[in-house]
Amino acid sequence: MPAVTRILRTEGVAHGTRIFEVGCGNGATAAALAGRGLEVTGIDPSVEGIAIAKGEYPRLNLSVASVYDDLRATFGGFPVVVSLEVVEHLYSPRVFAKTIFDLLDAGGLPLYRRRITATGRAWLWPLRGGWTRTSVRCGTMGTSSFWSTRSLQTLLTEAGFAPVRFERIGRVPVFAKSMIAIARKPVPTT
Repeated sequence: MPAVTRILRTEGVAHGTRIFEVGCGNGATAAALAGRGLEVTGIDPSVEGIAIAKGEYPRLNLSVASVYDDLRATFGGFPVVVSLEVVEHLYSPRVFAKTIFDLLDAGGLPLYRRRITATGRAWLWPLRGGWTRTSVRCGTMGTSSFWSTRSLQTLLTEAGFAPVRFERIGRVPVFAKSMIAIARKPVPTT
């Protein structure tokens, strides 16, 4: 959370800003953001996760939904979308990126956090698999795919985000535990 709140502050996200969290799970991140004065709406496909979140944080606006739903039609547009540790678990990451793009207002800011390998080396299964179900690997820790800065930047650029930049967090940069992708939905030119 310290890295996310620092980035939000650096990007000029002010008190009272509406934020949408994709993959809110048990509501802990949504609650932390709301505790910093942000107006948070969150979704997660887990009925159990949302039930836990609503029990723990009854004042938060959290719902059962997924990136495969028309989120903009249901919730409207947002200036900021946060999605932490989600893209690696999806059947169709391209749908995820398009849904986030559609959900954001013009000029909007998405933040994606993804754990990386100890060396930060690229594991390009998503590129070889074409970002379909073939890019999802099952292992002892469950279903996930591996993303590098290059493959995640390609995904976000394909969806229309520009520019895309990354911050490495945890440990020293070369041995970072996670990366956060920071991008913008361009404002259309007339």
